[in-house]
Amino acid sequence: MSTYEVAQKPTVPTRLHSSATRFRGVVQDLLNRAGIRINGDNPWDIRVHNPKFYERVLSGGTLALGETYMDGWWDCDALDEFVARALRAGLRDAVRTSPRAYLFILLALLTNRQSRSRAFQIGERHYDIGNDLFEVMLDRRLTYSCGYWHTAKTLDEAQEAKLDLICRKVGLSPGQHVLDIGCGWGSFVQYAAERYKVQATGVTVSREQAELARKRTASLPVEIRLQDYRDCNGTYDHIVSVGMFEHVGSKNYRTFMELAHKCLKEDGLFLLHTIVSARTGHTIDPWTEKYIFPNSMIPAPEQIAEAAEGLFVIEDIHNLGAYYDPTLMAWHRNFTTNWHQIADRYGERFYRMWTYYLLISAGSFRSRRNHVWQVVLSKQGVPGGYRSVR
Repeated sequence: MSTYEVAQKPTVPTRLHSSATRFRGVVQDLLNRAGIRINGDNPWDIRVHNPKFYERVLSGGTLALGETYMDGWWDCDALDEFVARALRAGLRDAVRTSPRAYLFILLALLTNRQSRSRAFQIGERHYDIGNDLFEVMLDRRLTYSCGYWHTAKTLDEAQEAKLDLICRKVGLSPGQHVLDIGCGWGSFVQYAAERYKVQATGVTVSREQAELARKRTASLPVEIRLQDYRDCNGTYDHIVSVGMFEHVGSKNYRTFMELAHKCLKEDGLFLLHTIVSARTGHTIDPWTEKYIFPNSMIPAPEQIAEAAEGLFVIEDIHNLGAYYDPTLMAWHRNFTTNWHQIADRYGERFYRMWTYYLLISAGSFRSRRNHVWQVVLSKQGVPGGYRSVR
């Protein structure tokens, strides 16, 4: 039996205890701020199956909210919209932070949770789950980051548009050598080598990603390294990093920028594509930390600017955050449509966990509390100024 096998839904008692009724009232009062009802008729309303849900969420915050969903204690037809409405109404701040969340914050402040010794943990616990999962969920190039839906109609089109946008922003031309820090399954290096006739080097901390990326780029001038970014060497015409900076951590932002500065030619450009938080923090949501992205952290604008200070000129900032909502919803459609292909391996509890991850992420970007930035940086400043590419 899968380790993710869902727990049996408990039988709902016919008469709720008075304390459970009181806790329900508190939860409903909070949800009223977002226009959400318990057992209501709107798709963003929640259906509660276990009366213990209310006390557990009030005492455990967002970690308990996610865990009770995994346990089958509640459901919602439009979980993405439920989250978007809750975030816009500020409900995350209104619900008590769990002791575990405080522990995450303390650890983030006192320790380097993204140190060299931990560098490969994110690969092992997330990206190495199984290539079959990502193959049924992502686009044909296996691009695991926000698409560019400016004129795109499909996920494949949105991801190719994003890859091409990056190539144009750094000014790739035939014969150049580009470094991709956090290359995933090789979507960017493959696209750049095929379409722009460049040599490309990609680094990842995921063994599964590295193995498949090597197969997908075997006929191209591409090298895939299983390597921590701190071990990168050589000099490159341009550097890109797409969806990897979220795993670097605030204690290492400066180290990351120094590495990019060292490896970039004097007249080269560095493009950083990363999720950006609307406010400075030192941890991510505790449920996401525990079940999806361990040792991760979303940077704030000032943290990026501080890390780049004295090393780079920030030439251009492009906010693609609104496009992550349709990207995540497309992933969710692919995941649910193709679930039957992988269900036997992963189990129902994993299905609820992964569904929750994709839909709460979509809701967070729909609420505009999280953003996606593409930042173009140069070492000395582009003579005459950088011409923005869109």
